[in-house]
Amino acid sequence: MLVAMGAVTSLFVRKMVAAAGPEVDSAHLLRSVGLDPEASADPKAMVADTAYYGLLEQIAEQTDVTRLPLRGGASMRCDDYGALGLAWKAAPDLLGSYRRVERFARIWTDVVEYELRRAEGGMWFFLHRSGARRLGLRLSNEATMASAVAISREVSPVPFTPLEVHFRHPAPRKTAHHIDYFGCDVVFESDRDALLIADDALAQRNRLGDEAITQFLLGHLVQELAELEEDRSLTDRTKTIIARALSEGLPKMDEVARRLGMSVRSLHRRLAEHGMSFQSLTEDTRRELAIGLLSEEDYSIAEIAFLTGFSEQSAFTRAFKRWQGATPASFRRGQKRR
Repeated sequence: MLVAMGAVTSLFVRKMVAAAGPEVDSAHLLRSVGLDPEASADPKAMVADTAYYGLLEQIAEQTDVTRLPLRGGASMRCDDYGALGLAWKAAPDLLGSYRRVERFARIWTDVVEYELRRAEGGMWFFLHRSGARRLGLRLSNEATMASAVAISREVSPVPFTPLEVHFRHPAPRKTAHHIDYFGCDVVFESDRDALLIADDALAQRNRLGDEAITQFLLGHLVQELAELEEDRSLTDRTKTIIARALSEGLPKMDEVARRLGMSVRSLHRRLAEHGMSFQSLTEDTRRELAIGLLSEEDYSIAEIAFLTGFSEQSAFTRAFKRWQGATPASFRRGQKRR
């Protein structure tokens, strides 16, 4: 079995860790997902979605996370999103801003798709994310909705409030903070994850709307998206080959390059152009595969150790504790409680 692997920008990870405040060990949390706490934020650095959800669940074990996604989302600004944020600001109106996210969000994540859908008197802005409704995914969805509202408020010339906010997952123990932040009805256990936005709000002219800048930025985003798809195609294919070979031990770079139909030198160069190495990609694949397999009941820990390329379960346990700050057994128990 090959577990699907997705990724989100490390920007979201860093924002949520910062929003958790001094009650958590932020440096440890960032290291647990492969980020250097001393390094400057790089939105193009990606983190596995399962590792991100696990990090949020680690935070939940240390502090009350009811307001965490609201604080994390509220801290987002257009400039945090690079060219996509500039394109959001430069769109002539808020509807144009949302259309840019619908089209170009893959630059920031490959685990979420956005969709605008017409409703009476407004538009639904849907968040489509597959996977079990584990706590980390639920918190991530709430933070995503909160960030959409935050950057809408940043560019709108009048106070922005959605008509409704919907989440598919159950409500937290207290919902007053959600209602206060969004300023509207917040519906939990809905059939959708979505914002309902009035036509009047979508028609508001953005404060910084500029057609010339918009056209320049859209051209840049189209090119960036095309390059990203090419890079992710190579990364995904490399990870797939590594994952399939791990049960026979750690694969060698020359064998993976041969299966990709390129030379070792070409593979090394292509990965290095985007700040990756074969070793780091192998490590990421092992971590992501282990987290995915531990989230299921079909495999024992000994089998997972074998499937992720470890000759002994004890070596796997030490590596996993370094990755996630917990043993495989305690991580699995935590998944069951959720």
